[in-house]
Amino acid sequence: MKILQTQTLRGPNYWSIRRSKLILVRLDLEDLADRPSNTIPGFYEGLVATLPSLEEHHCSPGCRGGFLSRVKTSTMMGHILEHVALELQTLAGMEVGFGRTRETATDGIYQVAIEYQIETAGRYAVRAALRLCESIVDTGSYPTAELERDLNDLIELRDEAALGASTEALVREAHRMGIPSMTLDTCDLIQFGYGKYQKRIQAALTSHSNVLGVELACDKERTKKILASMGVPVPVGMTIDSFGELAGAVERLGYPIVIKPLNGNHGRGVSIDIKTWEQAEVAYDRARDISKGTIVEHFYQGRDHRILVVNHKVVAVAERVPAHVVGSGLWTIAALVEQENQNPQRGKGHDNMLTQIEIDDSTKELLDRQGYTLDTILPEGEICYLRATANLSTGGIAIDRTDEIHPHTVWIAERVSHIIGLDVIGIDVITTDITKTLAEADGTIVEVNAAPGLRMHIAPSQGVGRNVAAPILQMLFPPGTPTRIPVVAITGTNGKTTTTRAIAHIFSQVYDSVGFTTTDGIYIGDRLVEKGDTTGPQSAQIILQDPTVDIAVLETARGGILRSGLAFQSCDVGVVLNVAADHLGLGDIDNIDQMAKVKAVIAEAVHADGYAVLNADDDRVAAMAKHVVGKVAYFSMDSDNPLVRAHVQRGGIAAVLEEGYISILQQDWVHRIEKVERVPITLGGRAPFMIANALAASLATFVQGMKIEQIRAGLRTFRASAEQTPGRMNLFNLGNYHALVDYAHNPAGYAAVGSFVKNWPGKSIGVIGGPGDRRDEDLIELGRLSATFFDRIVIKEDEDLRGRDRGEVAALIVQGIAQAKTETPVPHTIQLNEGEALEWALDRAADNALVAIFADNVTQSIALIMSRNPIVDDVPVTSPPDLKLVGLPIAAPIAIGNSNNGDSAHVLSAKPKS
Repeated sequence: MKILQTQTLRGPNYWSIRRSKLILVRLDLEDLADRPSNTIPGFYEGLVATLPSLEEHHCSPGCRGGFLSRVKTSTMMGHILEHVALELQTLAGMEVGFGRTRETATDGIYQVAIEYQIETAGRYAVRAALRLCESIVDTGSYPTAELERDLNDLIELRDEAALGASTEALVREAHRMGIPSMTLDTCDLIQFGYGKYQKRIQAALTSHSNVLGVELACDKERTKKILASMGVPVPVGMTIDSFGELAGAVERLGYPIVIKPLNGNHGRGVSIDIKTWEQAEVAYDRARDISKGTIVEHFYQGRDHRILVVNHKVVAVAERVPAHVVGSGLWTIAALVEQENQNPQRGKGHDNMLTQIEIDDSTKELLDRQGYTLDTILPEGEICYLRATANLSTGGIAIDRTDEIHPHTVWIAERVSHIIGLDVIGIDVITTDITKTLAEADGTIVEVNAAPGLRMHIAPSQGVGRNVAAPILQMLFPPGTPTRIPVVAITGTNGKTTTTRAIAHIFSQVYDSVGFTTTDGIYIGDRLVEKGDTTGPQSAQIILQDPTVDIAVLETARGGILRSGLAFQSCDVGVVLNVAADHLGLGDIDNIDQMAKVKAVIAEAVHADGYAVLNADDDRVAAMAKHVVGKVAYFSMDSDNPLVRAHVQRGGIAAVLEEGYISILQQDWVHRIEKVERVPITLGGRAPFMIANALAASLATFVQGMKIEQIRAGLRTFRASAEQTPGRMNLFNLGNYHALVDYAHNPAGYAAVGSFVKNWPGKSIGVIGGPGDRRDEDLIELGRLSATFFDRIVIKEDEDLRGRDRGEVAALIVQGIAQAKTETPVPHTIQLNEGEALEWALDRAADNALVAIFADNVTQSIALIMSRNPIVDDVPVTSPPDLKLVGLPIAAPIAIGNSNNGDSAHVLSAKPKS
């Protein structure tokens, strides 16, 4: 077997909308292509012996042992690899259960989709599963040492990539509350919400955290001074800057004392209950390793408590007990520590409920002070402390005391949060009895902490766990506060960019900052953020992460969905324009029905309160309604479309072309928006594909709350320019003749341009070609179609042949021209270089002719045309000779609709040829 390709899907995708984190593998079974599992001697037995826990996999039989029964009777190795990769992750502590395996059109090649929690671990699990299966095929077994190494590696990858306990709790709670989250690439930031409603966290630091409060909390001496000045009980102590000052501090305070670094956290460098000068010297050196400044304080007897205050309200209290072991009378302290570390609740760092206990010099020193060594057999029931501080990060445990804290102490803690000025603060209190006031129990506030850990409250060792993530998120997003900007996603084979731009333009009347992505670039308002084809998930994330954006309008192409999935878990409006033959044979999408499933991802990602806007004139698009979770709205060029009529009678919403008007149907009402002849992008109502785009844009904005008059104004004023959308039906007036540049590259796009060319009053020359990665039949079809509407054809090829030999694409197009059923053969010539082909055609253009180029290098093509001195000033532009463009204002630039991606542009007036 051989892995040909591995992809990571991070959002709703072709394989699953809800279980969206998938590793997708293209697997070549090679010599196992014709060998199902039941024909491989010893394979079943070897697999069961290696991974007996596969018994829990139900698979298609739907019962325990279902998968193994498939292996025993007959299944292919791709399916087995899927289940093994899932099980390896589960055994490593990452519970996953979703997978899919499908054979491709190529014999022996399979696509295998496998769920993951941690991306790196998921990719590793696939490779390990391959090794495991191959070993069992070859030898009947997989070495135990190899399996253990695989699991240990997976655990290490899990631990390396896992979020901290506090962050994980907040992300999990956000998911429960329906708040989207995403990890930002810098500073370990997590973003909750989209666009202008977003909030960010870094562990328990939030967007609301006051930087002055954070700075103050990090300076323990200044914190103590300001609290003392406000009458808050704090330890008596002082800060020293050198060893020479230590003796004076000890003399002033008297034993016992605490020595700790001025700037430290997690209990590092802290020594407590110091009673001798020798202990003080060691403690000073330990603190100096952490911080130049050192704090010396009076040591207060009592128990260590952490009070968590969120938004100036106490939400949890935990008593922290230092790392310790309890004697059995049989085992040494070292053995007891080893046994305790076997506790499954203990792990490295903050990954588990508890942290493993580590033995270091401070541990040995503390043991010595208690009269023990690591070899001491601890009497039964006796407690031996292994750390002087009670931090969970050093192996301590937590006991919930939230319901026991005295109300006066609650008041003090909440007051301290105001004094320091932090929205989330951890206050450390030493007291002999948390149920009494601090004065009664000789208690004191020893420290305050910005970004306090949440783990001790969420999962205490004893007592009730407290959902402290909820009040933090409720502070960031008070009830009724929006968490996400509206997301409108548009897909289809043709017309995506025009529809996206039209929707964004209509929304711009209400929203201050519309962020949108297109095949031309990323835009925020009328500003270009990044130029290029930006229709994938990474580009969409730029919009969703931008804190200035009010609404996101996202053109979403096939490629991004297949490569990575969507950038968002759900959208408010999902528009599917059409599905036609394009990009077939790529990414194992071999027919239009499969392509429709790709496009349907947008419709299925619409949330329950949103709308899927579907083309009722396209059967494949209309059929997507059955899988939509949200509501459905249809658009149609036919006001009598039976599907639309039935939908409206049931109370649904639709947009139709009705008596020459773009209209919204809603129950018994007909909302007439505008006559199509007054909508510039429809070419006076003579470009049907652009009318369909206008219908889709009108409906998408209507269901998102735009008023009819706002939609009308938007359609009337929407004129995309050649500068904004180069290569989308850009028509140039060159005086005695015209040139048209369009990026159409599929049969549906060619046909749409052809409908315009057929109406041209003069002769037409087509400069045509096609991408080399398309199927032979698609390229032949481009030639056949072109011959039906051009008077003469020039065949060129793209610079990037995409795996073809030079001249191969042209030869296929010639075949198509020959197959066309025309009254007379269409003359054609081959000029493989695109620029030379265009120059050839422009030089031979007759008066009133149209030269149409289906450009690959749009910039070059436009530059060549512009070199022929088009005039681009404000001189009024007239229509091409005898081409009736009903309803277009003569003094306005003519906006031409797009054939392929649906953009439009100005007609540029030019000087006549000399």
